[in-house]
Amino acid sequence: MSGTETFKVIRVIGNNVVMVQSGKKEYEYVILGKGIGFGAKIGGTITSDDPRIEKLFKLEDREQWSQHHHLLEDFDDQVLDITDEILNSITKEFPGKLNDKVYLALPSHIQFTIYRIRNGMDIINPFLEETKISFPKEYEIAMKAAEMIGRTFDIEVPEDEVGFLTYHVYSAVSHVPVGQLVKASNMVGRLVGIIEHERGIAFKNGSMDHVRLLMHLRFSVDRILNQSVKVDNPFEEQIKTNFTDEYGLAKRLAEVMEIDLGRSIPEAEVCFLAMHLYRLFRGRTTQQQS
Repeated sequence: MSGTETFKVIRVIGNNVVMVQSGKKEYEYVILGKGIGFGAKIGGTITSDDPRIEKLFKLEDREQWSQHHHLLEDFDDQVLDITDEILNSITKEFPGKLNDKVYLALPSHIQFTIYRIRNGMDIINPFLEETKISFPKEYEIAMKAAEMIGRTFDIEVPEDEVGFLTYHVYSAVSHVPVGQLVKASNMVGRLVGIIEHERGIAFKNGSMDHVRLLMHLRFSVDRILNQSVKVDNPFEEQIKTNFTDEYGLAKRLAEVMEIDLGRSIPEAEVCFLAMHLYRLFRGRTTQQQS
């Protein structure tokens, strides 16, 4: 943004957050800064060179932001302060620009979490183990964030909630939407269930086999969702010939992924999964015989 621009205040979210509109292009922005909303009034103006401005970002997806509308009107200032501390801790571990959407998504999530805990509502996270395994560094940051929230608001933040905070930490760093992370985790859990059912086995949470399977499925689902990494498997024909049972199971898993994710699954990806399943089952057989 070149030169000084004047913004019209269209909503005062809190003492530290305001929503404004550009006078030139009719874009809407959120401005964050200590005291930026104090004394601000709808219809008033803020200039882009105001020294109180710490963050300014454009609201490009109005539909996505509308989900936070019920909280935007009355963000608790303490929630915004603790959010700022958490975001600072993220940038210390992951230098670089954070996903703009985290500046509203995270305080919205924290405020609702506090409400749920204070009103005795259960927080259940079916993806907790998979989250801890897939995002260990982000989970560690989320643990510290949960401790900060607990101290500030005098509440006990359950571990299941730490898992959900982990999604926001990872989303802030990777720019992957939280909704996509939940979708991927749900898909991984379903695939593990299919494998256990078809093979008549049960993986122990945290076991080496379980961890390896979760990681492989997670990376596979992420590649399919992002479609940013081209997968090449030079051993496709050998895998189909030599690992027929595992290839058949991998094909069935791929069909489930295609339906649920709405994406085509490359044959190379199916063969990589078949190869991993072969190693997994062979390893389990060896362990049982020894």
